[in-house]
Amino acid sequence: MNSTSTTIVPLIALVVGFAACVTDVRSRRIPNLLTFGAAAAGIAVHSSIGGWGGFQTASTGWLAGTALFLPMFILGGMGAGDVKLLAALGAWLGPRDAFWMAVYGSMAGGAIAFVVALRHGYLAIAFRNLGTLLRYWWLAGPRPLPGVSLEHNTGPRLAYAIPIFIGTVITVWLQ
Repeated sequence: MNSTSTTIVPLIALVVGFAACVTDVRSRRIPNLLTFGAAAAGIAVHSSIGGWGGFQTASTGWLAGTALFLPMFILGGMGAGDVKLLAALGAWLGPRDAFWMAVYGSMAGGAIAFVVALRHGYLAIAFRNLGTLLRYWWLAGPRPLPGVSLEHNTGPRLAYAIPIFIGTVITVWLQ
């Protein structure tokens, strides 16, 4: 990659992440047009810049982003748009950065969720739900628990594009 693309590519990832934050906060959804469009554009740009190697990097970044957050979606703790967002950002920044975006984003998400739960008087319920979930998983194996999953829970919700964006900012900053 040349110096222009090493500057532009992270900038595009940040713009995509910010756009996802705006839509997630407003509508609690991250549009497929944004996530799939960004992923396809990331793969196309990397392919045109780096040929087969660029295609491989972008594709494995997309796969890594998908794989890292897919278990949380399957277990009912995260929306599909969040998984697709990390995958799209992984297509732009590659598999190593997809990993770090997930790590930093998860840390930010935990901290923000703690503050949101505390602010809404939900912290004790959140910890009780976590204990219930862990006991359930211990006995029945990892699977969604009705009443605790996003689909059935009435507690405060977090627009998870924000922690993912924070993870992206930190990852880009530390490059």
